[in-house]
Amino acid sequence: MNILVISLVAASYFTACKPDIKETGGALRYFDIKGFYTIDTAVLRKLNKPVFKTVTHNGVSESKTVPIDNWGQELNFFISSDINKPAWKDSYDITANGEFLIYRAKYPELKMREMIISKNKQKVNWILIFNNSKNILYSTSEKLSYFPDSLYLIEKVQRVRMIGTNYYKVKGIINK
Repeated sequence: MNILVISLVAASYFTACKPDIKETGGALRYFDIKGFYTIDTAVLRKLNKPVFKTVTHNGVSESKTVPIDNWGQELNFFISSDINKPAWKDSYDITANGEFLIYRAKYPELKMREMIISKNKQKVNWILIFNNSKNILYSTSEKLSYFPDSLYLIEKVQRVRMIGTNYYKVKGIINK
């Protein structure tokens, strides 16, 4: 158990050592994920709908209907996938194909590997994000799916050296 605690603390330390890069306030190069979720979380907070939430860890699931007090925290995996950092302004290839907007990382060290956004005019139908991060202690893969006003799904695989692999899944169905 002590090695688990030490590994998790060390993993948190190494990821926390990265400097926080601030946006400059200029025009955004990529889709404004932070802005989108700022507006969407305000709408969800105002609607105040309960969520039927299923949390799964290594195949063991628990489900219940819960109120969400802090939508920003609940959707933080999505918000933290923002790629509008000045240092990353030319780090993603952009493909706009009809209703789809696709961002793909050019460099392997970037956490956000791919983001696919389905839009109908200005309305977002869904967002799909693939994140990967790796250091000497662990590797993490995330698949994030979001359907505004109806569903969010967070699927995560975390491999920690000398401890093993953990599978996590959080599915939230927003009650209408």
